[in-house]
Amino acid sequence: MRTIEVENLSFRYPSAKGDTIREIDFSVEQGEVFGFLGPSGAGKSTLQKILTGTLREYRGSVRVFGIEMKRRRSDYYQHIGVDFEFPNFYGKFTARENLRYFASLYAGETADPMALLERVGLHRDADKRVDSFSKGMKMRLGFVRALLHDPALLFLDEPTSGLDPANARVLKGMIREERERGKTVILTTHNMHDAQELCDRVAFIADGSVRALDTPCALRRGDGATEVEYRFRDGEGEGRGSCALAELGASPAFRAALQRDDLTSIHSKERTLEDVFIALTGKGLR
Repeated sequence: MRTIEVENLSFRYPSAKGDTIREIDFSVEQGEVFGFLGPSGAGKSTLQKILTGTLREYRGSVRVFGIEMKRRRSDYYQHIGVDFEFPNFYGKFTARENLRYFASLYAGETADPMALLERVGLHRDADKRVDSFSKGMKMRLGFVRALLHDPALLFLDEPTSGLDPANARVLKGMIREERERGKTVILTTHNMHDAQELCDRVAFIADGSVRALDTPCALRRGDGATEVEYRFRDGEGEGRGSCALAELGASPAFRAALQRDDLTSIHSKERTLEDVFIALTGKGLR
């Protein structure tokens, strides 16, 4: 079942001379983690605002849960969770008070705030005012706020920005759990590692259009062969060789070093998503 269907989508801000996003087509299946990967200014935030119902003056078709977003009703927000890169909170409220207030805005049952705070390591800070929180603490609080009402669709904007590796790992684990529960996740990022680890499919966005869309594995593999570099003992020194991974077993130099037990190291050089993005667009992800 498709959660999101987008056809021929374009959008132009009233004061702009040209379209910010142009003729975009894609769909997202239920239970899929779908990533938008691109540099700042590529159109990712505009696309997210259209999908969350903030911008309605678009051209083309955008259907979420089978409903055209131009005609979405207010109860749409009962079914989605949104985590912005720079989340807004009531600074004079504590973390617990913020979550209780936001929980009160939903019609259905919501999660225990303390249980969520404990998952992300904020339970000891539950009664501290949020204006004393660091960026990383606010990012974790914003993430669990998006989960409060158990939404079917999550929009996550740079969810690990400002987090140390340990806390980033916790959030990534929770995102995987949501996927396993059948939830759909839209991940907007320029972090290739997050996209590669989490996403079932990734859309490369540059200059307002989708340049490529596929699984991270397929994009990295592409038409380019993975190269292997190896080193071996060569008399008093060290020799080096390289070849395509598919040709490694047939390489005379490699086979000779292997048979002599002279190999000292071997390293494959796979392309990263950023390598592929730069090759396709001529732009970096930052």
